[in-house]
Formats: sequence, structure tokens, C-alpha cells
Amino acid sequence: MTYSISDVAKKLNLTIHTIRYYDREGLIPFIERTANGTRVFKESDVDLLKIIQCLKSSGMAIKDIKTFIEWCSDGDSTLKQRYELFIEQKAVVERQMEELKKTLDVIEHKCNYYKIALDAGTEDVHKNNKIGNTVFD
Repeated sequence: MTYSISDVAKKLNLTIHTIRYYDREGLIPFIERTANGTRVFKESDVDLLKIIQCLKSSGMAIKDIKTFIEWCSDGDSTLKQRYELFIEQKAVVERQMEELKKTLDVIEHKCNYYKIALDAGTEDVHKNNKIGNTVFD
């Protein structure tokens, strides 16, 4: 089965502009074109775009994604580099998740703080539970 660029954009929730950018950057090296230059996407191209989306959303730079794709083209001789790249990116994502967990903890605290104040009708309900009185409690 093949897809048009608009089909792929809808399927992956990407813009056509983004897909064209990835193609110009060399991230979709095996994409086929019709005689008039229209891109024709195979399932393998869609799968590659999913990996690109994943790496991009994890914070990986385009140049590093391009290196990964080049390694894929090089075959088995780069298995170790690809493995190590994903181990490193996994660690990056785990650090991001830790930071997001800390952020979520603060937000949950503030939700609880304001829920208690709303139920009491005043923030004064918290005055007996703390030493100082700051706007950030």
C-alpha cells in the first residue's frame, strides 16, 4: 500500500511542511517519487517517520536523527552504535520524566492547597499549618 503526503500527515498528525522538511534534511532517504516528483510513501516510510517523531519528541537533534538513519543504511556494522544511541536517549527520556514527576508533584500540591482553601472559603485555613506565609505556598 502507498500513501500521499497528505495521507501520511493525517495518519501521523504531522504537517505536510514538516514531512517535506524531513525529506529535505535527508531523513527519509528511500522515499519514491512519481514522474512528476510527487512523493509516494510506503509503509516502511511511515514507520521511519514514526521513529523520527519519537526521537524528535524525546529531544534528539535533527543532525543526530540523520546520523541514526545513515547508520541504518550502513547495515549490521552499525548495530552497536544504534543500540548505544537508543540507550543514551532512553536515559535522556528517563531524566525528563523525573523532572516532569517533580513538576507534577508541585502541581498536585497546589491543586490540593487550593481545593482545601476553596472548600474552606479562604486561604487562611492554611495559616496554622505553616511557619511562614508566602504567596507560593
